[in-house]
Amino acid sequence: MKLYRFDASAGHPITAFGSENVIMSGIQRVANGALQIGCMYIGTRGVVGSHQATTRQLFLVVEGAGWVRGEGLDGSDGARRHPVTPGQAAFWEAGEWHESGSDFGMTAIVLEGEGIDPGQFMREEPLP
Repeated sequence: MKLYRFDASAGHPITAFGSENVIMSGIQRVANGALQIGCMYIGTRGVVGSHQATTRQLFLVVEGAGWVRGEGLDGSDGARRHPVTPGQAAFWEAGEWHESGSDFGMTAIVLEGEGIDPGQFMREEPLP
């Protein structure tokens, strides 16, 4: 057996796109970038600044609470923030503008890759 770390101390700060108080800890990258998995720690008043997804992205909230927004979340330009809590996930298509953040801290597992299809196993929730 081997043990590995993916907590915030094993990660690196994310500052691109005006991001603040965000740490990303890499977990796995499959050959040719077909799938990448990481753990994102968004701290108090942290934000992952608005940017376009380079590929399909699934953002699985596992601890804390925060908000997400993106073009497809409410059929508009994505200006509205949608609250998220543990057990909820946001999904963004390649090229979609999106942003996430938290007032008090949030941890999310982030999967990125063309083959991601959350509808295979998860039930889609209606937007409030």
